[in-house]
Amino acid sequence: MQNDPYFLSQEKILIPPKTFRDRLKYLGPSLILSAAIVGSGELIATTTLGAKAGFVCFWIILVSCAVKVMVQLEFGKHTVSTGETSMQIMSQLPGPKINNTRWSVWLVFIIMIFKLLQVGGIVGGVAITLNMVFSQIPVPVFAFLVATMGALLVYKGYYQSLEKLSLFMIAFFTIFTFSSLYFLKYTTYQISWENIKEGLSFKLPKAALAFAFGAFGITGVGGDEIIHYNYWCLEKGYASHVGPRDESEDWKNRVAGWVKVMQLDAFLAMLIYTSVTAAFYLLGAAVLHQQATLPEGYQMIEVLSQMFTESLGPWSKVFFLGGAFVILFSTVFAALAAWTRQFADIFGQMQWVDFSNMAQRKKLIARLAWVLPFLWAFLFVFIKLPMIMVVSGGIVGSFLLILVLWAVIYNKYFRMNDVQKSTGFYNILLWISICSILAFCIYGILQIF
Repeated sequence: MQNDPYFLSQEKILIPPKTFRDRLKYLGPSLILSAAIVGSGELIATTTLGAKAGFVCFWIILVSCAVKVMVQLEFGKHTVSTGETSMQIMSQLPGPKINNTRWSVWLVFIIMIFKLLQVGGIVGGVAITLNMVFSQIPVPVFAFLVATMGALLVYKGYYQSLEKLSLFMIAFFTIFTFSSLYFLKYTTYQISWENIKEGLSFKLPKAALAFAFGAFGITGVGGDEIIHYNYWCLEKGYASHVGPRDESEDWKNRVAGWVKVMQLDAFLAMLIYTSVTAAFYLLGAAVLHQQATLPEGYQMIEVLSQMFTESLGPWSKVFFLGGAFVILFSTVFAALAAWTRQFADIFGQMQWVDFSNMAQRKKLIARLAWVLPFLWAFLFVFIKLPMIMVVSGGIVGSFLLILVLWAVIYNKYFRMNDVQKSTGFYNILLWISICSILAFCIYGILQIF
């Protein structure tokens, strides 16, 4: 059990770093999260919203990225202080059980089944990108090759390897995207301050509502990413370093110290994915909206490439294809790593497997690493509409966000596991986050349905 990050023991206790510089050495969970966020929401959902609405919905992207981080921190704080996994937290919510499993766990399971469409659309995006380079190989064949590549990387991939690969991917597509945005100023698609002001006018055109709702659910940390973040906090060792709960002053100090590390990890990641998401949106609004084109069907990647070829020139298409592959495959890779852990946790709550048994858990994660990507590939090959699949996943994800909000509120105010009392400023920010998410989700649901 010594090597099991999900098992807390006295031997794993570590005094938390006290300086900003020392805390930087323990960052990492949000790197994997960012790799999943940027690929899923930004290249497809964000640019599609920009293409549909122009600059006017820019504020939605900024709000979506900014407001959810407080919910992520509160949810993660509970795991750092207790060692509970996300589904163990869900199992503590009040309400009925079905076959000895809490309704909330069943609801997460059902929502994640629908979200298979979202990652299936991203697998399709990777396949289409590869087909544009190697046109002699059909798109469906590439879809299953992508599934195989993802499975091989995650099958035996442990936390350190996942973190390092995610860091490389984030660095690559961040540099590429900002270069493209910068060179727009030398084209007819240059962005003015008037465009930015329009984007911050807090207007929401009804024609773009479904795309805006989907983008809100998928950009920044969505409900599933908030859930997944806790697994990476556990595997990074934050909860292990705190140790078993004993209510001592030393234990409380360790909780406070490692929560500060987690907060720094989450906020730095927010700066990264908010910046990249904003850049993607502006590219879509500047180029695709003016051209009146939407990235749909097998032409999705071809249309998206125009955002880069229009600013950097035709020669940049090959770099875009390389960037698109890295961006989209990063989501397949990071999502698969997280989904395998989440489904293993769900099955543990359903008592189909003993999640606390490290050997059983690792065996199930290895099996899921092969099952899930091929499900994603099958869905794409059958539906063939990657953009619609991704946006629909974002819409479904908004329902998951509401459930996560309830879990956060219940943990904080009913289970009362706070080790130290939150400051008034922290609570204000948290409730701004909760109310903003609820307001947008409820408004979107009422308008769409």
